Amino acid sequence: MSAGPSVEYTWTDNQSKKVKLPAPQYIDYMATSIENLLNDETLFPTKAGREFPRDLIVVVRRIFSQLFRLFAHIYHHHFDKVLSLHEEPHFNSLFAHFISFAREFDLLDKKELLPLQPLIDILIKNEMI
Repeated sequence: MSAGPSVEYTWTDNQSKKVKLPAPQYIDYMATSIENLLNDETLFPTKAGREFPRDLIVVVRRIFSQLFRLFAHIYHHHFDKVLSLHEEPHFNSLFAHFISFAREFDLLDKKELLPLQPLIDILIKNEMI
């Protein structure tokens, strides 16, 4: 999966091997992985009195990184479809809220943001984030 001509995202498999995948397969793996993490009672307990793990922030950062990659892919390769559906205000608003939350809680590495940094700069300039 990619985010423009110079950014290639690879999937890390169970043996820690980086694998190039087409976007649909990468997104399927990503969604399944995030769903499994969210359903893991040891990470996100649903019973009263259960504690969250101390390293939860690492998991949340990984989730945010994966979601950011999805945004980057859509903006670089499918934004024309978003425009044709007249959904850009909603998509841009979703992205602005996502980035605002990530910035507030330091959930994304600055290097990770590079594929969409020009858009983020515009959102900051326009006081949308």
